[in-house]
Amino acid sequence: MKRRRENSFENVAQRDKRLRFVLKLRRILLREPDRTMSIKDLGRYKTQLGTLRKRQFVAMLKKFPAVFQVMEEGLYSLKFKLTPQAEKLYLEELKIRSEMEELLVMKLRKLLMMSIEKRILLKKITHLRTDFGLPQGFHDTICDGYPQYFRVVATGRGPALELTHWDEELAVSVAELSLEENRINEENDLLMERPERLNREKLLKGLNLSSGEVRRIMQFGDMPYISPYSDFSSLRSGTQVNEKHDCGIVHEILSLTVEKQTLVDNLSHFREEFGFSQQVRGMLISHPDMFYVSLKGEMDCVFLREAYHGSELIEKDPLMRIKEKLRSMVAVPHQNGADRRDGDGLEKNVSRKDGSGEEKGEWSDAYNFVSDDRFGDCDSDDDWRDQEDDTPPNFFEDVEPLEIGQGSSFHFP
Repeated sequence: MKRRRENSFENVAQRDKRLRFVLKLRRILLREPDRTMSIKDLGRYKTQLGTLRKRQFVAMLKKFPAVFQVMEEGLYSLKFKLTPQAEKLYLEELKIRSEMEELLVMKLRKLLMMSIEKRILLKKITHLRTDFGLPQGFHDTICDGYPQYFRVVATGRGPALELTHWDEELAVSVAELSLEENRINEENDLLMERPERLNREKLLKGLNLSSGEVRRIMQFGDMPYISPYSDFSSLRSGTQVNEKHDCGIVHEILSLTVEKQTLVDNLSHFREEFGFSQQVRGMLISHPDMFYVSLKGEMDCVFLREAYHGSELIEKDPLMRIKEKLRSMVAVPHQNGADRRDGDGLEKNVSRKDGSGEEKGEWSDAYNFVSDDRFGDCDSDDDWRDQEDDTPPNFFEDVEPLEIGQGSSFHFP
């Protein structure tokens, strides 16, 4: 199957570079007891951040005036914290996360119910943690907190989460619910003499597929649906029936994620538990009517096509609404200009060499980190999935150097 670029999905994969960077900075800051950190202490992360001088950190924070506030305490002593609006949004996020626990328990139960042994290694579930919206310590708060549903068992490969109770009411996939809804709608259309809905073949041609590709996908779609919650132990690898089941599981997993997307590598970790073929990425690409696999970045991202209208999610998780608010705050521009004064009357002088406010080349590696692994214990519950990317954003055009005064505190404009 030839891959076709679709800008609507590629834009989603690329648009949050700045937001992901701000989340990394916020994660570092939230490790501090009073959520206040000195620029000097931030320097401990200069290797990860790629910035080498103190003023580079200040310029970096200055790019996000709605999120971070920099305060001066004595000569050459600077600290930063969240702005009041960013702090308020973070507290709102914590409240929402605390209210989501029942939903998160349901997601874990459904994930285990789809596995062949109803048991999955905790280290594998961790790959889907941020996609599912699970807190960082979910193995303590959720896994241990609901013994009626889960138990943690020791295995030769590490601790695993095991299902203790099967719920038939949960064993219904999103696809099955959608099929039933479509059947009811079609019956209503006939009763109301409404015009015929756009058929599947026309939809596929809208994806610029060849006639042979359309025919193959149509034939695959006409095969009987296999519930991801059914027993698949007897399915033979490499068959169309097994592929039908694989697609059903991926569809259901993506339906359980906050953003209806995940990294292809995250799915590959579950080959054993869900009976996936060795070519997970190839399987996803061969079903463009259900999934879109991004073309940019070092790690491919797979989207659930039906969950999006253009670049926007059709139904949004409460966490997505928080993310959108934070994205708007990240987009607030800093103000440029010569001989300006900030809100507290401090004058700033502009001195440029290449339009960046710094010597040429100083910023080249400033944003090369995009993986949670670089921060280890700096992770927090305030994250959304981070995606590897080979084209870091350029934050540093038109950045001004900072003239440090004495004895004042101020917000960057």
